[in-house]
Order: sequence, then C-alpha cells, then structure tokens
Amino acid sequence: MASSKGTLGGLTVGWIGAGRMGYSMAKRLLDAGCDVSIYNRTRSKAEPLAESGGKIVDTPKELCDRDIVFTMVSASDDLLEVTFGANGVLTGPSRPKLLVDCSSVSEEASADVRARAVALGVEMLAAPVSGNAKVVKAGKLTIVASGPRASFDQVEPYLEAIGRGVTYVGEGELARMVKICHNLLLGVVTQCLAEIVVLANKGGVPRHATLDFINNSVMGSMFSRYKTPAFVNLDMTPTFTPELLRKDLDLGLKAGKALGVPLPVTELTRALVQETVDAGHGGRDFSVLLLEEAKKAGLTLEPENVDVGTGL
Repeated sequence: MASSKGTLGGLTVGWIGAGRMGYSMAKRLLDAGCDVSIYNRTRSKAEPLAESGGKIVDTPKELCDRDIVFTMVSASDDLLEVTFGANGVLTGPSRPKLLVDCSSVSEEASADVRARAVALGVEMLAAPVSGNAKVVKAGKLTIVASGPRASFDQVEPYLEAIGRGVTYVGEGELARMVKICHNLLLGVVTQCLAEIVVLANKGGVPRHATLDFINNSVMGSMFSRYKTPAFVNLDMTPTFTPELLRKDLDLGLKAGKALGVPLPVTELTRALVQETVDAGHGGRDFSVLLLEEAKKAGLTLEPENVDVGTGL
C-alpha cells in the first residue's frame, strides 16, 4: 500500500538502472511516496515510471543534487561508468549525500567506487539483493547491506520500502561476500534441482508431482516453489540468465581462490552453466539448466500445462 509523501524522511532519491529489477524496485519507492528521479541507459524503458510520479532524466549527472542515489546495474564496469564515467553521478557540480549500490558487482569494483566517493565526501552502502522482478512486485525482496552504520540507519526505511527484509552485516564490502555466497548457492541448488527432477521424470514421475512433494517437504523453499512453473511448463522467460549466473559463479570462484577455500561443487556447476550457454541458451532464464540435463539424459521434455503456483 502506498504511503503518503514525507513518511520516509523527505529525502530526495535518484535511481540509476531501470532494467527488470531496477524498474520494479524504483516503482516500489514511488508507490511509497518517495520523490524519485530515474536514469536508464535506454530512456524508453524508464519512461512508464513517469506515470507513477517518477522524473526521467537523460544522464546520471542530472541526479547529482539528489540526497540518496541508488544504482542497480548489470556489472562492475557499469557501476564505474554511471558513477565516475562521462556524465557520471559523482562528476556533477554537486553530489548526493549517500550512494547505495544494489547491483551484484565485484568487491574490487565496489571498494574502488567507495574509496573515490568517500574522497568526495559521499558515503556508500553496498546493498545487493536476492530476488527478481516478480519477487520485488510481491514485496518479498531481501537485501544485505554493508558500509557505515549511520548511513545504513538513514537509508534503512527506503530499503524496507523496496523489500521485506534488510540485513546489515558490517563495514566495507562484507555485503558483497554474502551476495556472492548466496549466488553460488543459487547456481548449485538450481543444477541439483534440475538433476533430481529429470531423474524422477525419466523414471515416470510427472515433474509437477515431484516438485509438489519437494515444495511441501523440509527441502522445499521459496526458491523451489518460485521455479516450479518454469520446470513444469518450460516457460523460460528470463528472470536471471545463464550468463549472469556464470558471472557470479566466477566471482565466487575468484573469492575462493583468494581466501584459500576450495569450491569443488561450485566449479562443477560453473562448467555446467558454461555448457548451457554454449548450447545456445543464452538470454533465456537460467532454468534452462533443466533442459540441458534432460538432453544429456536422452529425455525430451514437453510442457505439462499444469497450473502450479509460484509461492509468492
């Protein structure tokens, strides 16, 4: 339910990145009564937010007078570009008080932006998220944050407006580590789910029946319930692509190497994700791991056309 203007402290908000996730997150802030100005590289994708009261701008620099600026971009290079590149938000005549990055980027890129921002008098929070656009719309997005505690306390009401749970884990880039670990689990669990569903399906059990049992067991989760429609009816409309999953697995493997932590299951999963990309499934939902597993098992999958819920 939308709240009245001013209930979130009256701070002005800038938003950079209106892709599948960013659009829905910015929309929740607008619905909560926030004063939000939005930049997206492809302006037309952000323009519908004007109907909810958003102000659309043409460059990140135009957000330099906002109190808080959120970024939700695809990769480390994008974060560097929208902050310190040509027309970056931190290259303007004034600067926001606080930068909050919700993207999944490397610790190195985040630390670089943080150091350069602090040198300009701008505090930064790393606040990566768990979920996708549909999860955001359902109000079930979760957020992990790290950085100065005082900055977190200031922005927490805004983060709570975006999602249902916010976890503060400490200073610096600790949130990046938590998000990397989260996405390693995401990849490994999806591959494992694909394997057991294919095994049961080839053994004669309909996919919807296997997943109904799993979802109601101690092994069920919000994630397994959410992915059930894709596994049952083979709708591979992207929420998160194999290429993005591969990027995050690479970040995790890099962290494991740096810290001396062996990650053999992650290494295997990364190889299987690469095989899925090489098979031509790029740009689809990462649930296509199911299709690759079925192909290796000599099983041709068809949509079961069963009405199954997402659990959201």
